[in-house]
Amino acid sequence: QVQLVESGGGLVQAGGSLRLSCAASGSISSIYAMGWYRQAPGKQRELVGLITSGGSTNYADAVKGRFTISRDNAKNTVDVQMDSLKPEDTAVYYCNAKLILKYDPRVQYEYWGQGTQVTVSS
Repeated sequence: QVQLVESGGGLVQAGGSLRLSCAASGSISSIYAMGWYRQAPGKQRELVGLITSGGSTNYADAVKGRFTISRDNAKNTVDVQMDSLKPEDTAVYYCNAKLILKYDPRVQYEYWGQGTQVTVSS
């Protein structure tokens, strides 16, 4: 199977920075997109940003210019550098991977990490 392990959440003051990391492991053939979603209390999970294996990125409007996603294809890792954080960025952040498994190459699977809390104080 596949595991996504996140790290790097925590508490930070408004205007500060945090970096989240996620590592995927398991019977992975290829990962065509990795990224981050977030879910604030009482709200639906929403996209933060994604990056493809080719390096193309897609960000939510709310984080453009403040968050930067990067990826190491060889290590199956994805990071998000979060700068100029705002209280409204407070949420549980989830790593996401859209991938092909070694033993089932015809099907695309989607996996999620367990989530890491990011709290931005005003």
